[in-house]
Amino acid sequence: MTKRTVTLYPSSAKALEALGQRLKDARLRRRFSMETVCARADISRPTLYKVESGDPSVAMGIYVQVLRVLGLVEDLGFIAKEDVLGRRLQDEALPQRKRAPKKIQKTGGANG
Repeated sequence: MTKRTVTLYPSSAKALEALGQRLKDARLRRRFSMETVCARADISRPTLYKVESGDPSVAMGIYVQVLRVLGLVEDLGFIAKEDVLGRRLQDEALPQRKRAPKKIQKTGGANG
């Protein structure tokens, strides 16, 4: 079996490492041992170590299992929730209505 390697941009690797650290911190705050999380998530200890290290070769489903055990699976709803760039691009693609200029009406006033 060959080991899968995933190449990430440095900023993406840092973000994944930060996620792993937050998961580890959440586990420790709950006073869960690695064995407890592994048993509840049905994963091995080396896999949990990879998750907490932010290893990109771990499947997204494993991260979800760990989030579930920690009671944080609802946080997945916040990922890409506010897609500012996507909405801006979508708005630019909307058809722009073109109207003729408004006709200025002269009123019959004192000077008129």
